[in-house]
Amino acid sequence: MPLPRTRGTALRQRLADLRGPSVPPKPLDARALAALAANPGCRRRALLDGAGVDKAALAGALGAPSAFGQSQFAFVRGNAFEARVKADGGAELLRLVHEKLDPAADAPEEARVPDLTAAGPEGRTARTALALREAVQEGGWTLLDHPMLALPVAGSVAFLEPDAVVVHPDGSWTVVEIKSFPMLDGSADPAKVGAAARQSAVYVLALEEVAARLGAEPEVCDAEGGAPPVVRQRVLLVCPKDFSNLPTASALDVRKQRAVTRRQLTRLVRVEEIADALPQGTCFAPDLPRQELTTAVESVPATYAPECLAACELAFHCRDHARAEGAVTSFGRSLRAELGGLTTVDEVLAAAHGTAGDPDDPAVAALRRAAELRAEAVAGREDAVCR
Repeated sequence: MPLPRTRGTALRQRLADLRGPSVPPKPLDARALAALAANPGCRRRALLDGAGVDKAALAGALGAPSAFGQSQFAFVRGNAFEARVKADGGAELLRLVHEKLDPAADAPEEARVPDLTAAGPEGRTARTALALREAVQEGGWTLLDHPMLALPVAGSVAFLEPDAVVVHPDGSWTVVEIKSFPMLDGSADPAKVGAAARQSAVYVLALEEVAARLGAEPEVCDAEGGAPPVVRQRVLLVCPKDFSNLPTASALDVRKQRAVTRRQLTRLVRVEEIADALPQGTCFAPDLPRQELTTAVESVPATYAPECLAACELAFHCRDHARAEGAVTSFGRSLRAELGGLTTVDEVLAAAHGTAGDPDDPAVAALRRAAELRAEAVAGREDAVCR
């Protein structure tokens, strides 16, 4: 007699059916989580990411491929730079951590680099937690190279792999983010630094989950004087110095990004709630006919904004449909917020021309005043031309 399926097993099967019977899940990484947290109202992205759908392949099958992503050249360069930073047991990386974040501690002349290999993401997550516990108990410097962390998101679990985590002699933990964009005269591209900070904040949240679990273990609390391990809110960003391949680093305070990301992630609608609202038989397998795929994708509500172009593979598809529907979100979130209940371009124009809308609505009143000013300006210009 087969055993009854648990709720978690049923959800995993439901998500597998959404991907397609032969389509492997695409892992949800910290970059995707940061982008998802920046747009928590988009149920489409929440479901597709939660189900492990390859959005790049889906966008191509829909006829709206996106150029979003890292080039092959940047990928190879980034891997080469990361290997250099972590060479010799991470000696240079630990030196930068000591210099930028913990100069009062003993110099990291010797550090442990535990083996984190295990079977599957669940096994690597458990091995990482064990290595962190051992590092706290033994003291000294420890470098975890590509640990695996788990973070619950919208009813499912995301497995995350930071570049490195360093355990300090006092038992605290630091996230290290290694990027291949240059740091010129001590500063880097603000947009790229901001993206790195948001991505690191996701890792900090995941580490805090591990610290909370370890904090319930008496032997760990005793090593920390009765408190769970501390996850530092300043992370280390390591980049090439100027135009060389030499590493340099800067400390980033991610407290704001962490707070925003946690708040946004808690606002996400649970994946099973979105999946339960879909028509029976909905599937996002990229080998399905385009019309069938389009119907499946459009059955999940999306919240498009121009910022999606730099963060989501489906942005071009969603933009085309937002423009076709006349949605004001295609002009930006700030404009959408100012227009209140007016959600389409037709509604905005009707309100401005006085054929629709509540005159007591501040947005409607502002639109009508703007239309009046424009009419006066156009009339004045025509008079000037005639003279």
